[in-house]
Order: sequence, then C-alpha cells, then structure tokens
Amino acid sequence: MKHGYLSQYFQSVGVKRLSGVEADVIKSNQHEFNGVEGFRAMFGEPEGKVRYPARFLYLTDQEDQPVSDEGFLTWYDARAKARLERGVMRTEYRLYFPTNLVSMCAAEGDLLLIARLAGGSVLAIVAESGTTIERQIQWLFGFGEGAHPGFSVKSELETEQDRIGFAARTVLEAIGIEIEEEAPNYLDQMMERFAGAFPKTLEFSAYARSTLKDISAKDDPDAALVAWMEREEILFRTLEKHLLGEQLQQLTAKGDAEPDAFIKLVQSALQRRKSRAGSALENHLEQVFGDLGISYTRTGVTENRLKPDFIFPSIPHYADPTFPADRLTMLAAKSTCKDRWRQILNEAARIPRKHLLTLEPSISTNQTNEMALEQVQLVIPAPLFPTYSDVQQRWLLNVRGFAELVHARQ
Repeated sequence: MKHGYLSQYFQSVGVKRLSGVEADVIKSNQHEFNGVEGFRAMFGEPEGKVRYPARFLYLTDQEDQPVSDEGFLTWYDARAKARLERGVMRTEYRLYFPTNLVSMCAAEGDLLLIARLAGGSVLAIVAESGTTIERQIQWLFGFGEGAHPGFSVKSELETEQDRIGFAARTVLEAIGIEIEEEAPNYLDQMMERFAGAFPKTLEFSAYARSTLKDISAKDDPDAALVAWMEREEILFRTLEKHLLGEQLQQLTAKGDAEPDAFIKLVQSALQRRKSRAGSALENHLEQVFGDLGISYTRTGVTENRLKPDFIFPSIPHYADPTFPADRLTMLAAKSTCKDRWRQILNEAARIPRKHLLTLEPSISTNQTNEMALEQVQLVIPAPLFPTYSDVQQRWLLNVRGFAELVHARQ
C-alpha cells in the first residue's frame, strides 16, 4: 500500500458490461456475475465457499445520492464436490450475489465495478450506461471507454496514473470512499482562530487562501483556484473531524444515545459539507476576479427574482437596457453539476450564451454535447482538462480563458 495512491484504498478492481442475464433479476435465477478469469485474478482459487461482506451501489446522474444496499458476494467452485467424489478435473468458479436494491436497478449495458477494498470487504458498483459517473469511474481506474466485453482487472494501483489528486478525490467520494487526509498541524490554530466552532464560509475560504501564500491568481488563475479549493477541503475535514468527535462525545456523555440524535448530527454534517463546497467555489472565484481586476456582481437579482452566481460587469449594467447585451456575461458556478446544469438556462435572459464553471471531472460526452446545443459553455480549471477527451478539450474554456474573455468585454 502506498499513501496517496489508489492502492491505499483498493487491493484490486475490475470492470465489465452487465449482460442481460446478469442485469435482469427475473432472468438471472443463478444470481451470478460472469467473468471467471477476471474473478480468479482478483479472488484466487477458493477452497470451498468464500463469502465477502459487500456494499452495493447504483449510480446515475439523475440522483445526488446513490441507491445503496449491504450484503455479500460468495466466491466458490461449483465443481469442487464433483472433483472430490468422482475425480472430475474441471473447475467452474462462480461469484454469487443476492437480489438487492442495486440489482433491481441494473440494466443491460450498465458498467459493473467490483473492487476489493484494502480492509478485506468488497465494493460492487453499477453505473448507468452513458452517464458522467460511469465515465468518471472508467477514468479513475484507467479503463478507458471500451465496451469491456469481458472482465478487465487491475491489481497494480501505484503508478503515476493512480496518484490521488483533486479530480480523483471528487470521484472517490462520489462512490463512497472517505479520503483519509488531514492537516493536523493547523488544528490548534483553527480552534483558536474560530473559537472552537465552524466559521462562516467566507471567513474560512479566506483563511484557507492565507495558508498558501505562494499561490497567486495573477500568475495562474486555474492552478490557484484548484489549490485553494483543495486546501480548504483538507482544512475543513480536519476541523470537522475534531468538532464532530467532540459532539459525539457530548451525546454519549449525556446519555443521549437515541438513534435520532446521531442521525440528526450526521444529516447536519452532510448538509454543511454540501452547502460549504458551493460557497467555497464562489468565494475563491471572487478572489480570482478581484486579483485580475474584473468587475462583477455576485448573486445579483435578474428577471423573475433569479440570482445568477456572477454577472459581468455588474447588475446595474445588466439592468440598463442601453448597455450592449454582447458586453454582458453570466457565470454559474457549481462544484459538481450532474443534471443540474439545466437550472441555469432561464437565468439572465439578456445573455443567451451562458457560462458554467464546475470542478466536475470527466463529464460525459452526451452531457457536454447537450450543453453545447443549449448554448452553455463549460469552464473547467486547466488541471482537470486531462480527465476529458481530446475532442472535449478543444471545446472547453479554462479559467484564464474565461477571465480574458470577460476582461475584453469590459
């Protein structure tokens, strides 16, 4: 295991396309995944039946939260008894799975990922065919976009491709892998500075930037935005882990061990994470625009009381009917966009061509094609460009390119 690489979390991974028999729980009376040679590479040759605790996930772009179920996978040789009793030499390895919420969602052609986790359990993921999350999984583990007619397996997960960077962390968290990365050297400073509580997002974003004094948006706005977001995420998780630990201790000490109390605490933490990520992106973008001398209004009100994230050069210019529409620019900022990008289409009616900045890696070609048809120009920080295809990269706009466009209009 090598810290900072996929091997820190995975022993081996394999992908394949689900066949009709595997995907259809009515047809699949055997409830088994095919791909014997690949499974042998992952699980070896069993002596008897080996049962692995497993978590099952079904992922699609239409839902923020995956369909999830707990269960097991059983790896065994169906011919083992015959060999013992009748000297049959053939082996017939099978990977059995129970019917569950995930298997009932699966369809023929969906991508199946089987991953042996470092702790000994198994993660079984079904990603809907043609989705962004499907492509992100392929990119993360380096399987490309082939059809995977068989079961492709990787057990060497410590190459440069397998280093966990900003984009990889985004995908890992989407598939339920909690990244074990903290900044303990900053904990005491944060506890003192923020009085042992969660600060306002604007204040925390400014603090995160202050810990990276050698990073400047004037030098490289793309690298700066990613570095600031990455640092804030690590610092926030460090503070969060400590504060949540204290809150859990308080619940236990008071004898308030009711499940509802713990559920409420977890739900609050998840909501805080989600809202903070979006606010942090806007906060750091404000710093980028300020450093580059670009005029803007954040969350100004347009038609129908809608509030685009950024209007350039300002809301007063937007509201002035004599100001040329071709000098106006709108930018929506979403840390992840999935299908939510369509929400921006009716914002800022005077600006037909919308710009959308996201930190989402490897968005599917289907989605980017739809964006282009709807006059939505995707803006991606340059460090994330390699997660996109060559064709997509020729269409994408990076942060510096967007800043130059807006500056020229002003």
